[in-house]
Amino acid sequence: MNITKRDVQELRKRLTKKACTFDRVTGCYINSGKEVILKFSESFMNLAEEEFFKYLEIAKKAFSGSLGKNLLELEFERTEDAKERQQFLQSLRTDEQCTDELIEQFFTQVMENYHAEGSYLVLLFHDIYDVPVRTKDRQKLDDSEEVYEYILCAICPVELSKAALGYREEENRIGARERDWVVGMPEIGFVYPAFSKRSADVNAMLYYAKGESHPEMISGLLGCTPCRTSAEEKLMFEDVVNDAFGDMQEQAETAYMFIQRNLDDLIAIREETEEGTGDLALTAEDVADVISDIEMPDLVREAIVEGCAQMFGDEMPAASHLLDAKLAEEGARRAQIIRLEKKITTLEQELDEAWGVPQEDDAGGGADSSTEPAARVPVPVRLRLPQERRSTVRAEVIDGKRCIVIPLEEGETASVNGNELPLWPDTEAAEAETTEASPAGMEAAEAEATEASPAGMEAAEAEATEPVASESAEEEAPEAAVPKPEAATAETEAPESGNENTGEASADTDSVLPEEATTTPDTESPDMPVSEEENAMQTSDQTDAPF
Repeated sequence: MNITKRDVQELRKRLTKKACTFDRVTGCYINSGKEVILKFSESFMNLAEEEFFKYLEIAKKAFSGSLGKNLLELEFERTEDAKERQQFLQSLRTDEQCTDELIEQFFTQVMENYHAEGSYLVLLFHDIYDVPVRTKDRQKLDDSEEVYEYILCAICPVELSKAALGYREEENRIGARERDWVVGMPEIGFVYPAFSKRSADVNAMLYYAKGESHPEMISGLLGCTPCRTSAEEKLMFEDVVNDAFGDMQEQAETAYMFIQRNLDDLIAIREETEEGTGDLALTAEDVADVISDIEMPDLVREAIVEGCAQMFGDEMPAASHLLDAKLAEEGARRAQIIRLEKKITTLEQELDEAWGVPQEDDAGGGADSSTEPAARVPVPVRLRLPQERRSTVRAEVIDGKRCIVIPLEEGETASVNGNELPLWPDTEAAEAETTEASPAGMEAAEAEATEASPAGMEAAEAEATEPVASESAEEEAPEAAVPKPEAATAETEAPESGNENTGEASADTDSVLPEEATTTPDTESPDMPVSEEENAMQTSDQTDAPF
């Protein structure tokens, strides 16, 4: 590319009220039916001030953007038709040769080659610029170095204004505003000849495209080799990625976002190591590297590389042309979240290993899990209680399992691992239900029923006349284990495989001491039974309560 950013800025800075030297502006208004509605030619300096600045704003827009993205340097094709186009433009930009017939012919060629759905306005500006001599430190001198004569063409859409309410002065009321046709900023435009190295280059031109490049205009009207804008290349690359994923559109969007992040990293590396930065064209190897660390099927990965080769051919786009800054930023943020989630998972696994918690692979789901049960790992149960409550903790065997019993006072609550235990709201009712459900409660109920019957009444009278002592029988009867009222039990049986193996039970009281009471399950000898009274005596004065 011969046109530099400095060349473009030099012409654009001249488009002000004081520096502008446009001598004429010619226009042609064409409606959606390809019909010429209006033609005009006016002296630019004789325009009304408001019109002057509006036309100047349109002309300035044709120099906006970035070189290589939406400002393209076009070169003429090496064909006879292209040579004729070049000679036609040469005549159009020269005052001596430009005639009304040439301008009429130019507007006709625009209508034939420019495909637009709505109405549009074609504007043709003519200018002569005395290029001043500059010193090495870029200071201007009075002498003129060259006379640069050029034309600037801008094609602007003309659209109907939006419906709105407005003040109707004649009627003195608010009503619907009259809708009119408004000229917008140009969709495409060109400057011929190109201003390159502060001199005219008749073999090239500067081409502006807001979005679509309109290749039919480039080749048909101007006789140049079509070029793509960065917006078009970006859409083409996105289509390649979407086509490679097929119906997996959600995965395609995620992958495209991470590709944008990798493109941003590639541009940053090139800026640090090479001159030219991200404007260097990508290669097939670059495309493969950009998608190498992104999770996707191998077939999709190959389809993306092959799709780029088919779509772009030998003219691969530059990395900066494919970059979407917002998506790149979002991709970097999403990648950071994924890295943090992986770190959290790793730390959780290390913590489980430290506590002896079986992993999911060991807990079940394997091929041998159905035949060989997972080994239980003894896990200590830690309790946090105030000093004055330690003596109330006791160990008991309930339903054949060793348990820790902690009596609770009225209004107290208990929580395990931060989750409040589902305690019963009415202790007396719960105790009554438990008593009725126990074997002793059932015997008492049967006795009441027997006493209420006639046979029971006779037995009661006989018992009153002949009291019978049954103290020896009562001593031989086993003591029924009745749950204590207002007590919370914590089983110390090792949890099932795959569940959590650590837990805390805390009683919410006025003051909680940081002291921990550790209880480790102990192996109980079957030959030496321990009664409940002995267990209570052993645990009343100890911090660690084995049971």
